[in-house]
Amino acid sequence: KEGKSIFLITHKIKEIQAVADRCTVIRRGNVIGTVEMGSVSDQELADMMVGRSVSFKTEKEAANPTTDALVIKNLVVKDSRGINAVNGLDLTVRHGEVVGIAGVDGNGQTELVKAITGLTKVDSGSIKLHNKDITNQRPRKITEQSVGHVPEDRHRDGLVLEMTVAENIALQTYYKPPMSKYGFLDYNQINSHARKLMEEFDVRGAGEWVSAASLSGGNQQKAIIAREIDRNPDLLIVSQPTRGLDVGAIEYIHKRLIQARDEGKAVLVISFELDEILNVSDRIAVIHDGQIQGIVRPESTTKQELGILMVGGNINE
Repeated sequence: KEGKSIFLITHKIKEIQAVADRCTVIRRGNVIGTVEMGSVSDQELADMMVGRSVSFKTEKEAANPTTDALVIKNLVVKDSRGINAVNGLDLTVRHGEVVGIAGVDGNGQTELVKAITGLTKVDSGSIKLHNKDITNQRPRKITEQSVGHVPEDRHRDGLVLEMTVAENIALQTYYKPPMSKYGFLDYNQINSHARKLMEEFDVRGAGEWVSAASLSGGNQQKAIIAREIDRNPDLLIVSQPTRGLDVGAIEYIHKRLIQARDEGKAVLVISFELDEILNVSDRIAVIHDGQIQGIVRPESTTKQELGILMVGGNINE
């Protein structure tokens, strides 16, 4: 309104719709087209960005959950200030379902995931995996019990940026055959496996030998997701799974999460994006002040109800 020119670069369609007058779509370095925002829909923009028809809603059959995979009882975890970030939390995730955790940032989500995966100390309560107590076990011991983890902070907890993409993809398996033999790394196997996953998950970069730091944030995220899903874990914990990804990659990752569920895996998804939680979850656990404020089903709730629970309200009053 002050007569300035604004040049906005984003893959978030809602941001474009909110502020842009015109939008030029580029794909793989080429201009696909320029459109006036008043004459184009979200679906048309998404299709231009990806080069095919994109679905914003993942098609899935009803879940068929079976036995308990993860059972958390009365969990208490302190934050860096010594204050209870997780405060007597109970949660169960079963095989064959996706449980989504929704909540305002800073209500214990980060500490909860770190406690499950062994990255922070549990003050009290218990975490059981397949009826075995894994409370305060070391991270490798937990992952070796068939737990996959896509961390919230991909730079701090998900990657070693100075190492190659191939080495990062091998981080969870490098010490076992076929990635190593007699204590020596087999780089032919490590590199070929990385090339396969980079193609499957569309990780774009100069090759598997470049450093992880040279990839864009979205491609770093896809490399981590590829590594964890490829391990075929019984319990897959995914924090902010599509942060930094375009609509096409989001669609693909959501399908892979549902595929894991359909194969009988237990999937726990933590996201600040309510559309994402509503799209992939079979049950939604809303966290507030370190406790589960309520558990609802996506087909029978709304963003408004989730919002009430997220700020500590009660939707049954």
